[in-house]
Order: sequence, then structure tokens, then C-alpha cells
Amino acid sequence: MQTVSRLNAVIETLRSASGRVQRVFIQEERGPYKLAEVIRLAKAQGVPLHFVPKRKLDLMARDHQGAVIHLAAAEFSSLEDILGSPQVPFLVLLDEVEDPQNLGAIIRTAECAGATGVILPERRSAGLTDAVMQVSAGAAAHVKVARVTNLVRTMEELKSKGLWFVGAEAGRKELWYEFDYTGPVGLVLGSEGRGLRRLVSEKCDQVLSIPVCGRVNSLNVAAAAAVFFFEVARQRLRPA
Repeated sequence: MQTVSRLNAVIETLRSASGRVQRVFIQEERGPYKLAEVIRLAKAQGVPLHFVPKRKLDLMARDHQGAVIHLAAAEFSSLEDILGSPQVPFLVLLDEVEDPQNLGAIIRTAECAGATGVILPERRSAGLTDAVMQVSAGAAAHVKVARVTNLVRTMEELKSKGLWFVGAEAGRKELWYEFDYTGPVGLVLGSEGRGLRRLVSEKCDQVLSIPVCGRVNSLNVAAAAAVFFFEVARQRLRPA
């Protein structure tokens, strides 16, 4: 992951390339006055901001001046960019998927299935790292990925724009194909271990499941995503 640690470079990056900034780290101890400008820009751009001990920054970059930023391998899009697509919205919302391998695989499958875009929460989510880009096999350069502060509030906003949300969760009676995906839809998948958080699940219009016939009780999130995504593609490709 690329880091920027000299203060002037940090400030210019936040001003001109904020779409690639994944996180900003600021030392807890008193530092140069320019740190106030770093904090202001990070907040204005909606970039995750973390205050940490100086010794932690020392491990990230020896030459830091009180701030270090981590850059994504690709630039994030805005939610408005994703919604600006002329196609009927097919969004993928990932609730705290932290494994870069899973995120890369999901992005690759989403692109192949014709998804409009992928939405990630700022915290507790893998970012657009080099590992994610590699696993996605280049798909991350073609599908728009947005980062939002609060996934539940984003779902509420998108509902007001006419989207319906389908959550994926093991153990439900209703099955993954028992929904009309031809309209504006967002598919919501949870983290590898915890699944969907309660508030996220409650915002879904339906929560559906994929039955399993073996001894393992659920699919990997990337595998489950593929099943759901291509059901959307199948319904949208079939003759009217």
C-alpha cells in the first residue's frame, strides 16, 4: 500500500486526489500547525481519520511530520457517479467485508454480472488495495466503487430514490431466486464471520437464502455473491 507522509504532500494529495485516500492517521501528541489543515481536509472530504500515538506513525513512515495517509490502488467513485448510470440500478452493498480476497472476487463477479457499482462502508471494510486489484483481475478498474460513512443511512437515502434491497443470509426459508430483480435493486452481503448486522438486515425489503446440501452450513461470501449476482443477470437477460 502506498503511503504519503510529508505534510505538504499529504495536504496536496487530500486536495487533488482525495478519491484515492483510504485513511488518514494523525499523531495524538502535539505537532506542526499544518496538522489542523490535514484534519480539516480529511473531514471535508469524508476520509476516515484516526488519531494514534506517534510511535505508531514511526512504524508506518520514518520521515513523517505528524500525519500519514494510505492511498488506494484505484480511485473511489462517488455515490452520485454510480447512480448516474443509464441502466436500471443493480448495486452491491457489502456490510463489513474485510478480507481483500473476498472483496476482489466479489468485485470481479459484480462486473461480470453487470452491476452498476459497489458500495463499501468507510470502517471495517477492505479497501481498494493492490491485493484487491490483483484478485479482481482488472475488474476493479471497470466497476465503480463508492465508500460511505454509514451504510444504513445510505440504504435509507437509496430507498427514497426507489431502490429495493435484498439481503443474503444463511438459514432463511425464502430462496435467492424468489424476488423480481428486474427493477432497481441493491444486494446486501454481510461479513465473513458475522453476516449482516441487525440494523442493516432490518433495512432490507427481503432477506433470502441459498440452501446447502453438504455438511458445511453456509457458502463463502464471495461464492454466495456469485449465485445472487447471476440470478439478477439471468432475470434481466431473459426475453420479456
